[in-house]
Amino acid sequence: MLVILAFILLFHIISATLLFISTINNAWWISGNFYTDLWYTCNGSCYAVENSESTAAGYLQAVQATMILATILCCVGFFVFILQLFRLNQGERFVFAAIIQLLSSLCVMIAASIYTAQHESFQKPELRNGNYGYSFVLAWIAFPLTLISGLMYLVLRKRK
Repeated sequence: MLVILAFILLFHIISATLLFISTINNAWWISGNFYTDLWYTCNGSCYAVENSESTAAGYLQAVQATMILATILCCVGFFVFILQLFRLNQGERFVFAAIIQLLSSLCVMIAASIYTAQHESFQKPELRNGNYGYSFVLAWIAFPLTLISGLMYLVLRKRK
């Protein structure tokens, strides 16, 4: 049981770190010397993504909101895990933490899927010939990590 607890702790810390990096860092889309994240396009100096506050960029706003929500849920899930570890009886543990972590996983999947489907609509025409950046890849890597840690909570709940 201690091994599973250690793996849960490790998965949770890694997934929270990946979510923070992918949400904050400016490398979701790379085109030449331009790096674009969910808020800014940078090439030496940064400026806001064009029309990001308009209704035409609703997809981008959905990606922003779900990535922030996923990061918050992952952090809240960690604190709930720590509280449940010492407060609840065996057999009752970790259900709430598992639900929070699985919701975080769902939010990451939604955000990365929307960005994958709509990445061209976010970019100015001169930036559309680019590639996905490492922050985008980290978001996709965070998805299975949060999913696995949420499932590990459910497995750990049944252990004695």
